[in-house]
Amino acid sequence: MPKWCYREDKLLTEYTAINSMLDQINSCLDHLEEKNDHLHARLQELLESNRQTCLEFQQQLGEAPSDASP
Repeated sequence: MPKWCYREDKLLTEYTAINSMLDQINSCLDHLEEKNDHLHARLQELLESNRQTCLEFQQQLGEAPSDASP
């Protein structure tokens, strides 16, 4: 086998390995992005729930003195 054929085979093997690694990295990044999106949505839900709880608590505090009157 001529030297140039060996070099081309070696380069092709290396490019294939690099391409495979890049595909794996891309898959991992896609997975992380999905998890990040899910966490962001969950945090938004928790924030809204917390806001609602605070509003309800403030309303109860505001209503408590009038409930105590005879």
